[in-house]
Amino acid sequence: MFQIVQHLRGGRLVTARMLSERLEVSDRTIYRDIADLQSTGVPIDGEAGVGYLMRDGFELPPLMFTRDEIVALVAGARMVRAFGGAAMARAAEEALVKIRAVLPDTEKDRISKTEIHTPSWGISDAERQIIDVLERAVEDRRVLRLDYCDEQENITKRTVRPLGLWFWGKVWTLVGWCELRESFRTFRLDRIVILEDAGRTFRPERGKQLADFYRCMELRHGNGM
Repeated sequence: MFQIVQHLRGGRLVTARMLSERLEVSDRTIYRDIADLQSTGVPIDGEAGVGYLMRDGFELPPLMFTRDEIVALVAGARMVRAFGGAAMARAAEEALVKIRAVLPDTEKDRISKTEIHTPSWGISDAERQIIDVLERAVEDRRVLRLDYCDEQENITKRTVRPLGLWFWGKVWTLVGWCELRESFRTFRLDRIVILEDAGRTFRPERGKQLADFYRCMELRHGNGM
């Protein structure tokens, strides 16, 4: 039942079949255990055949991680530390400290023994700074002005609504709505010559949001995007 509660964290809708497969028990066992949890006051909503979710505000016991989850978290934090922005790198380091703090003593050494590593060179301080600026601009919906150098080394001035950042294993790219082209565009961060705040924010508009970008990519490339 503790593991059921863990899987319901974050307000996710989870079906009994999903839980039974993950916990290697029958659907009937899941139904019974969820009924027991509900009877003790755990705020789980839903029903058989539809799915279950847990309402916000319920105090949960401390996090417990499996061996694979620890490895995944450590690997992800190390990659962010090597290739993310400066703020991301500091947050990743702090996250590892907090993860270790909540682990039982038998698992604390799992972090240092996880032999998944990233190159020590990472990225330059200038690139880290740009990543931090763009990440904050995406969150705050701040319009940006760019001087951008294309593959032919032509520089154009763009006014962009930043929507998201992607890391491709070699380069970072910004996805945004380009007001010059009146369309979605992707910009390699290492080709941004000048980056400035345009001094205004934008509101989400139909046809100009990240979900719309995804739909465009699916139509262009299929569901393999």
